[in-house]
Amino acid sequence: MAKFIAKRIGISALVLFVASVLLYVLVINSGDPLADLRESNDINRENLMEQRAARMGLHLPWYERYASWLRGVLGCFVGQCDFGVSRNGQSVNALLADAASSTIRLVLLATILGIVVGIFFGAMTAIRQYSGFDYVVTTMAFIFYSLPSFVFAVLLKEYGAIRYNNWLADPYISVLGGLLFAALFGLFMQAMVAGDKQRRVITFTVSTVAVFGFVQLLSVTGWFRDPQGSILMVVIVGVAAAVLFTALLVSLSNRRAVVVTLAVAGSYLAVMIAMNGVLIDPSYPILGLVLIIGIALAVIIPRFFGGYAREAIRGASIATVISMFVTMIVMYVARFWTHYTNMVGGRPISTIGSGTPNFRGGDIFWLSFTDSFTHLILPTISLTLMSVASYTRYTRSSMLESLGQDYVRTARAKGMPERTVITRHAFRNALLPITTIVAFDFAGLIGGAVITEKVFGWKGMGDLFRVGLEQVDPNPVMAFFVVTGTVAVLMNMFADIAYASIDPRIRR
Repeated sequence: MAKFIAKRIGISALVLFVASVLLYVLVINSGDPLADLRESNDINRENLMEQRAARMGLHLPWYERYASWLRGVLGCFVGQCDFGVSRNGQSVNALLADAASSTIRLVLLATILGIVVGIFFGAMTAIRQYSGFDYVVTTMAFIFYSLPSFVFAVLLKEYGAIRYNNWLADPYISVLGGLLFAALFGLFMQAMVAGDKQRRVITFTVSTVAVFGFVQLLSVTGWFRDPQGSILMVVIVGVAAAVLFTALLVSLSNRRAVVVTLAVAGSYLAVMIAMNGVLIDPSYPILGLVLIIGIALAVIIPRFFGGYAREAIRGASIATVISMFVTMIVMYVARFWTHYTNMVGGRPISTIGSGTPNFRGGDIFWLSFTDSFTHLILPTISLTLMSVASYTRYTRSSMLESLGQDYVRTARAKGMPERTVITRHAFRNALLPITTIVAFDFAGLIGGAVITEKVFGWKGMGDLFRVGLEQVDPNPVMAFFVVTGTVAVLMNMFADIAYASIDPRIRR
């Protein structure tokens, strides 16, 4: 195994070196870095051209300029990275640090959401093969996969920001609109839960009535304009999530599973209440600690009290904890929402930038968090839709292949419950090919972020790459390559190593 890993590292380093040489040559030959100065009428034009040429080393052969850049990059191995300066004299190290923080925050969140949502819907469509739910999800996946990312971005800016902000001036939902939304949600839920006709009708009816009443309550109380976050919201979501995920992953007939998942939700709620004083003005490490505590409860409690289908109960408990954690964040954001909306002129969903310029609420954690979130939500959705589409298609295909294998038929013939067959036998093996997709998807999202950042005006890695390319400035472009190329190659290498550890035949 050590020999295989060393070989993969050597191949990855060679790929990065060859790609860097090729990209460097292409960039410096893509135009004239002095074009803007040549067309200038400035009396000091010649002096400015000489300064820029000296700064960029234009008097040197390309291989000497590349060697100088490579020496600076290799200094990263001893903690002395030097990506040089841009053609304007700015340190590329500083530009890269600012750009990478924005893009990684965007791409990492989109990747996590894409994996979770895409794999979930892919597995569910495989289980419900040729059902109405399967056809709808597969059709939407093909649409999202086929359309370019900037289409999502433009549509989201129009409907998710501009028109939504206009609607917030008088947020009213008609009875017909609320009923239509509730009915669509009911159809979705009955397709998810499946079962016989009676179970579908009950699921549809209960879901439709509950959602319709909830939406009308929010509309009548003016919650959209002035949301009021309370612990009751977390309680409702916790109970609903416990029942839903237990129904999906275990069975509501398993009373112990329902009780254990509800116990996890109750324990996590107690933790939130006990830490309320800290959570009013927390920090990111504290929020991370709260999430870790919840997941620990979701792992430990089913271990001692889970009984039958313990692993599935643990999965339902973890999903419930994550739902409650997200709801808790929404609850605290809701408390500051009206104040934040007034601070940004009544239009909270932004269409440009990664933060409000000269934002005055940066000293309050939840105001700062809300500002970052409102700028992050639309570009994240745009990238996530692309990722969800690919994960849904590949997971569905892999899951269908696993469901047709002999070991699945054997498990069913032995009388194992269907949920055990799916979660313990089919689903685990179906995830093996997805490890490769994750690597390619992460690199693809970084590429898609170049366009998405342009549409939403983010100053991230995409902007660094685009500006460097337009100005025929190789140093910013190569800094973009070092980060994104290294991540892409490393992800592929880790996928190969993971495959080799799972299947020894790969090592040959």
